[in-house]
Amino acid sequence: MKKLRSNEVTQGLARAGHRSLLYAMGYVPEDFEKPMIAVVNAQNEIIPGHYHLDEIAKQVKLGIASAGGTPIEFPVIGICDGIAMNHSGMKYPLATRELICDSIEAMMIGHKFDGMVLVGNCDKIVPGMLMAAARLDIPAIYISGGPMLQGQVNGEKIDLISGAYEGVGLYNVGKLTADELTVIEENSCPTCGSCAGLFTANTMNSLAEALGMALPGNGTIPAPFGRRKQLAKRAGMRAVELVKQDIKPRDIMTIGAFKNAAVLDMAIGGSTNTTLHLLAIAHEAEVDFKLEDFDKISKTVPNLTKISPSGVHSMHDMDNAGGISAVLNELHKNGLIYPNELTVTGLTLKENVERARILDSKIIKTVAEPYSQQGGIAILHGNLAPDGAVVKQSAVKPEMMRHTGPARIFDSEEDAYEAILGNKIKKGDVVVIRYEGPKGGPGMREMLNPTAAICGMGLDTSVALITDGRFSGGTRGPAIGHVSPEAMTGGPIGLLFEGDMIEIDIPDRRLSVQLSDEELEKRREAWVKPPTKAKPGTYLSRYSKLVTSANTGGVFEK
Repeated sequence: MKKLRSNEVTQGLARAGHRSLLYAMGYVPEDFEKPMIAVVNAQNEIIPGHYHLDEIAKQVKLGIASAGGTPIEFPVIGICDGIAMNHSGMKYPLATRELICDSIEAMMIGHKFDGMVLVGNCDKIVPGMLMAAARLDIPAIYISGGPMLQGQVNGEKIDLISGAYEGVGLYNVGKLTADELTVIEENSCPTCGSCAGLFTANTMNSLAEALGMALPGNGTIPAPFGRRKQLAKRAGMRAVELVKQDIKPRDIMTIGAFKNAAVLDMAIGGSTNTTLHLLAIAHEAEVDFKLEDFDKISKTVPNLTKISPSGVHSMHDMDNAGGISAVLNELHKNGLIYPNELTVTGLTLKENVERARILDSKIIKTVAEPYSQQGGIAILHGNLAPDGAVVKQSAVKPEMMRHTGPARIFDSEEDAYEAILGNKIKKGDVVVIRYEGPKGGPGMREMLNPTAAICGMGLDTSVALITDGRFSGGTRGPAIGHVSPEAMTGGPIGLLFEGDMIEIDIPDRRLSVQLSDEELEKRREAWVKPPTKAKPGTYLSRYSKLVTSANTGGVFEK
């Protein structure tokens, strides 16, 4: 093993003061002869997926110690998207991704750790951690806290989205009583863990396996299971070996690895937020991976699973059916992945998954008999989205794959949600929510409440929604987000008038408005940029000045 980075703070007479500070916390001289491994723990008491992470971190530390390392824990922040949803708090989750990455950088460099185990679980924490690993290029491994189990009401399986969130829409149209809605909300989230469907958290936890930065099982082993603790212990053990073998994140996160992650994303029908997060991680890894790559991959990779919100199955079901390894092996056998990419196991991706098998073909389909011939996500372009827009096509019903309708314009999520619940949206309409992009929001809020209300009210077969904001991984239906350029930078979505006819053609990858170039240019010349929604002096004010468009991953300008 080559000289340790931590020697800079633990070795030599000049470091007497440094060692003295460490002795104050109970460390002994023998600890300084071992790799010092940071355990970056995102535990808190506000996110169900993170509430139990202290137990995961405990197992990680046991694994590090057993493998001959010195575990040292420090925290990072995290926001629960579900609790931040549909109010001003939703401006912050995406913005915290950069805070998480920056804070890990500061702690890792400030204390000269030799390696790190990233202990997270939910939406922006996972990419923030992986961005830090890519930026720092210090030996690292990611371990999630695992998905929660599904809830159940009257013998029917539910989760946060199909239960509580869509229940609000059902109540609003008189299909549920208040008492029935209360029972649903009390049973939608029965355990700790990331929400039970293939929403953003579980998508990213699954893609971490394909990216090579997490051990097999990371995406699907349920949070309450002993196997989750075992995986955490093994992650700690592997962290020490990664330091000894000098295997670093950029050795793992190659262009092939990012394409593997995108292939898996398409095969399982993951969250549209992955287009933001994989691009941001690739940006930190200095890998040339672009939004258009998602669509190229989507056209060649079939959709093999229908996990909620696209279907009724849960991540627990996926785990029982063989997990992410079974999906990856099915893709490998059909020549759809780069098999020789290195992973944190020290083995290639092919070696990690070649023994995995599909155990339930009702949950994981084969490439020969998929749910559909194309992947879960489509990238649309047109005069309304010159730089692209994103839709989860696997969650769109056939009758809405093509749709033309009048624009119903709203300059905030709140106004749109009020109109939907007020029965002001009619069949055939296209709800447009703008000035909610990375700069305009600022923070690019998720639009789960409006889309869940549309679905709950039975309008998902007749009403579409487009936005320069984004959607929860739990969103289903004809919901098109990440429209770029965003309204705040003068994008065409900001030039729309009430009643303009919007054309959506997902199979042909088009998103357009029935206006001539001359009319759009005339409106552009008359457009006046609105004042920022961010309060001066706040983090969001600084964020809005630095953040770039959604088609770049919403990263900061360099």
